[in-house]
Amino acid sequence: MFGALCFSANKLAYFCSMNINDFDPNGVGLRNGNFIGLPFDEENSKIILFPVPWDVTVSYNDGTSTGPANILQESVQLDLHDIDIDNAWQSGIYFAEMDDEILKKNNSLREKASSYIYFLEEGGKLSGDSQTRKILDEINTESAKLNDWVKAKTAHWLDQGKLVGLVGGDHSTPLGYYQALAERHAEFGVLHIDAHMDLREAYEGFEYSHASIFYNALKIPNITKLVQAGIRDYCQAETQLVNSQNQRIEVYYDHYIKQAIYRGDKFSKIVKEMISNLPDKVYISFDIDGLDPKLCPNTGTPVPGGFEFSEVCFIFEQIVESGRTIIGFDLVETGAAGNAWDGNVAARVVYKLASWMAKSNGII
Repeated sequence: MFGALCFSANKLAYFCSMNINDFDPNGVGLRNGNFIGLPFDEENSKIILFPVPWDVTVSYNDGTSTGPANILQESVQLDLHDIDIDNAWQSGIYFAEMDDEILKKNNSLREKASSYIYFLEEGGKLSGDSQTRKILDEINTESAKLNDWVKAKTAHWLDQGKLVGLVGGDHSTPLGYYQALAERHAEFGVLHIDAHMDLREAYEGFEYSHASIFYNALKIPNITKLVQAGIRDYCQAETQLVNSQNQRIEVYYDHYIKQAIYRGDKFSKIVKEMISNLPDKVYISFDIDGLDPKLCPNTGTPVPGGFEFSEVCFIFEQIVESGRTIIGFDLVETGAAGNAWDGNVAARVVYKLASWMAKSNGII
């Protein structure tokens, strides 16, 4: 599956030693193992794309653990010129090495999680079933270890003055990153683009479920505001949690956005209002199913509706134009390797996110 991503050590050394002036941004997309074939290595980069190949707790379609590999594979198809940001490619983006041990652990646990979820869907009860309880406990323990690993890795790069964009995997993956940022920023807001609220408490018993990421994130007091956009699939308990948070959470439901536009409001007006709720420092958490599923048909939990690609790019631009700083981002839930269209679209979102983050931090 990943054979096309492999290249020799000599070739890697050659590309990493390239001077930026030797790189032709108008040339052939280089399959050098880096994002869009860019000529940066970890040392001389300013932005680290951090792949986390994990989708243990997904409740519908699995395979997003290989989403990062899909994005890297398909990024070679992208052209580098960005009409909105001059010389965006010069921001210095490096796609960190995939951790095969994390992927192996994921695959082992995912098989167990699938049998456990099937047990629940068939009406099974944990009480009295010690074997199933053992599976759940193991997954919760290993998911906690993943959070610690993500926190340690992101903290390492942040301490080096790097900016980080986490590339999942499912939406459970960035929790440790939020924790690392919270140790470096007294407060920040999160713009969460998604079809789902992800505010369920330990969904299906998984403490760190992909559907529980923002239930868990709200335990971090430094996250002073959560603005959710494109939401169109949620349960009553999640809306009750929103209402209980004393305006800490603002939700821009997909149907609210669409109906406002149908009645004559401008999309730009809605976006301006959305951004006005965010503090000066902003983290963007982007689940690819926040887009219309024609753009991400093989994501884990596709839902009709959602944003167009150009609309989310406009949102990123407006955040930066407002004077806010993007301190980090994640892009999660991309369809599995082999689904070229999903990888192509997600790679474009990642490039836009990285470029606007660089712009907001004065890198380009």
